[in-house]
Amino acid sequence: MVAVEFALIALPFFILLMGMIEIALYFAAGTVLEGGAAAASRTIRTGQAQLSADPETVFEEALCNHVSRMLNCDRIQYEVIHVEDGTFAGAETYAPQFDADGNLIPAGFSTGNSNDVVMVRALYRYAFLTPFIGTMMTGGVGDNTMVHMAVSVLRAEPYNFGEE
Repeated sequence: MVAVEFALIALPFFILLMGMIEIALYFAAGTVLEGGAAAASRTIRTGQAQLSADPETVFEEALCNHVSRMLNCDRIQYEVIHVEDGTFAGAETYAPQFDADGNLIPAGFSTGNSNDVVMVRALYRYAFLTPFIGTMMTGGVGDNTMVHMAVSVLRAEPYNFGEE
């Protein structure tokens, strides 16, 4: 009798448990990406990236060091855009561009200079581990993945880069 009751309750319980874990991992991935984008953006804000020989490598290392315990850094797409008009409102004109598969078409890597406004955008396509939850979250459209996007708009600190 107990075995029959357990059999009736076990399957829905484990599906619910897996669903809660999967959803928690999905939201944790988004939080980690936000933190990584903020940490990498700081290298641009403080001028560490601009003063280095290879700004993109400094930025990428800061991003990967922050997210590597939870996310696959090779699957993160990013772009750094120097906002030409120098205002935070000007960042609205730089809408993200996507290809047919939903991947980011990067607008390049331009860190700007002292006091410049820069927008950092990072994307991560989270692949659901359980097909049932992935289908439910995506509505059955696509490849069982959902995209997290982290955006940071900042003004570089006011000093001259490259001067002693």
